[in-house]
Amino acid sequence: MDAHAGLPHLQPILLFLAIAGLVMPLLARARVSQVVAFLVIGALVGPNGLGRVAADQGWLRWFTIADGEGVRVLAELGVVFMLFVIGLELPARQLWSLRRWVLGVGSAQWLGCGALIGAVALAFGHSEETAVVLGLGLAMSSTAVVMQLLAESGQTRSTVGRMSFAVLLLQDIAVVPLLILLGLMAGQSGEGGGGHFLMLMLTALLKAAAAVALILLFGRLVLTPLFRRVSVTTQADSFMALTLFATLGVAALTGAAGLSMALGAFLAGLMLAETEYRHAALLAIEPFKGLLMGLFFVSVGMSLDLLQVAGDAGWLVASVLGLYAIKSATMYGLFRRSGLSRGEAAEAALLLGQAGEFGFIVIGVAIAGGVLAGAVGNFMLLVVTLSMFLTPLAARAGRVLRQTLDAREADAPVSLAGDEADDGVVIIAGFGRVGQLVARLLDRADVRWVAIERHVAAATEHHAQGRPVIVGDAGRPSLLHHLGAGRARAIVVTMDDTAAARHVVRSLRAEFPALPLIARARDAAHARELMAAGASEVIPEALEAALQMGVHVLDRVGVDADTGARLIDAERAAGSA
Repeated sequence: MDAHAGLPHLQPILLFLAIAGLVMPLLARARVSQVVAFLVIGALVGPNGLGRVAADQGWLRWFTIADGEGVRVLAELGVVFMLFVIGLELPARQLWSLRRWVLGVGSAQWLGCGALIGAVALAFGHSEETAVVLGLGLAMSSTAVVMQLLAESGQTRSTVGRMSFAVLLLQDIAVVPLLILLGLMAGQSGEGGGGHFLMLMLTALLKAAAAVALILLFGRLVLTPLFRRVSVTTQADSFMALTLFATLGVAALTGAAGLSMALGAFLAGLMLAETEYRHAALLAIEPFKGLLMGLFFVSVGMSLDLLQVAGDAGWLVASVLGLYAIKSATMYGLFRRSGLSRGEAAEAALLLGQAGEFGFIVIGVAIAGGVLAGAVGNFMLLVVTLSMFLTPLAARAGRVLRQTLDAREADAPVSLAGDEADDGVVIIAGFGRVGQLVARLLDRADVRWVAIERHVAAATEHHAQGRPVIVGDAGRPSLLHHLGAGRARAIVVTMDDTAAARHVVRSLRAEFPALPLIARARDAAHARELMAAGASEVIPEALEAALQMGVHVLDRVGVDADTGARLIDAERAAGSA
């Protein structure tokens, strides 16, 4: 590996890219969950898998990851980008609508599960400090695993998805006071008493709140104006660079303030969620998020020591199943009290029953600070890893259980406040004078719509006036997918540029063959081109204006209405032929 000294960690990165680019598509065809596949592959190629025999078989070094440090650094970025995307997909008004579940159910889940797990630890003879660390650390679920599984099953906007996210968001916030608590526990020398301890906690939390407020102010004053100076349609590379800067820059600021970097990335996403750049930023970051999330799951799999698992198999199985039982039973009761149906409560409870990535952090910090004994900490790290391995199976069982239980219930499942279906939306490609007229008619008919505009200044002006106008290229099917085009009522192409309109119609018809696609044409020749490209209906602007003028002329010269209508229809058919 000396040949790669100038580029550290090249071999593990190449191996991962080969896995992601060659192996994962084959597993996807076999309908294997990406989470499961990456976890198993990580266990196989890690230092505790093939790495054990790579020293004797030199050729195996190319198919193993002996040093996972570089992988873990990149894997942490996967979680950061995932939280950024979650923030982008959750505008402030929707986040506010979930406040009851975030603060109420989320807090009750974390503290309730933490108390029960801590009580079990005390019953097994552990100290109070160990019980606090294990209770509050293992009460946190895995945002990475749960959100990925929800995305794979298309449930991120469902009631189960939103309730799960509300609980996970509270846990992401709760890691801040928990890490502060660990620091105080590690440094406490006995003087000062409980009052001094609580004062330090309160001071640290106030500093954290001030840091978050300053970061949000920074985003409003600096970040949003920066995005408005870059055109996503003509400066795609600069826009991508700015999106990465926003994600990592705000994450670095929260890290410097002693908070979670993932929380900073979530704040960055929230800042952009209310702007016209929301969907463009989502498309820019998606490839990075997907690859790095895969790397995160590989790193989790690498931490699994199969020999140690075999040696402690009985206790490990009992601990993992006990953890799932405590958390799932507690959350089922909380979710039922919050109004979820029996099936939804059971599915969400099983989905969140594992320990999470913050468990690695909390236990690692506790071991380093001397709060947790090394042997106990290493055992619990295995419990965390195995519980994450079990999650896809538990999630599948939860979906089956929900279908069974809800089929027996007479009452319809509840929907969380803030749910917004994409059904019924009309997408307007181009928001010039014609697009604005169509939008006004839709408003009068009380039909939801969203518009895509290439020109930054125009989109910014309309967005500032409260209209649902975003910056982007309507010819990119990926953008239309994010807007829910597969379930839209229709797409209206109103662009004045003939070549651009033809490109958009052709791209959309290839991606959405059954979707009604209504296009505006400049003249009859342009209309024929758009029909050939796949438009469902074409309205030639010049022809229709001339025909409307003809209606008034015929009326003025005394031609009766029936004859006039027949002549107009014949001319319209001839002009469209």
